[in-house]
Amino acid sequence: MTTLPDRPHTALLVIDVQNGVVAGAHDRDAVIANIDTLVTRARAEGVPVIWVQHSDDHLAQGSDDWRYVPELVRDESEPLVHKNYGDSFEGTDLEAVLAERGVGRLVVTGAQTDACIRSTLHGGFVRGYDVTLVGDAHTTEDLSAYGAPPPAQVIAHTNLYWQHQSAPGRTGGTVDTAGVTFAPSVVS
Repeated sequence: MTTLPDRPHTALLVIDVQNGVVAGAHDRDAVIANIDTLVTRARAEGVPVIWVQHSDDHLAQGSDDWRYVPELVRDESEPLVHKNYGDSFEGTDLEAVLAERGVGRLVVTGAQTDACIRSTLHGGFVRGYDVTLVGDAHTTEDLSAYGAPPPAQVIAHTNLYWQHQSAPGRTGGTVDTAGVTFAPSVVS
């Protein structure tokens, strides 16, 4: 259903599951375990796993905070996209990486729900991708001291509103880890 021609494949995006990003994240261990389950399944099914890694003034490239959590290990053959903005497409080679693999559908996991996850969901969607959010495989830190809702509410709200996304020729949606399918949906 993607609007991108000749892009029948799906990719799993693992966004910013870095030590400094998820150190105090809501339900950290369960989310990382779900992402690990999806990475294992994607590899077994021959689905590309694309790793996205953020750096900025507060997350210095090469620092321990910048590194991916030890529970998730990237295979050397899997692309690593470095980014400096919330949207994983902005100023990166993500689009080229996906085009090279014929990917028109994204399955999104990672952190932070209310920043890089939301930005990438919308960024992919407006660029013509079908975008599925894995509802129990993304997380965020507690920013309620700054007026944000508690993390569980941020996550629940994002899962709720993304569940109903659609636009001409493409769809969004939210599923839990157990419901993820990497096969493209067929529309008759």
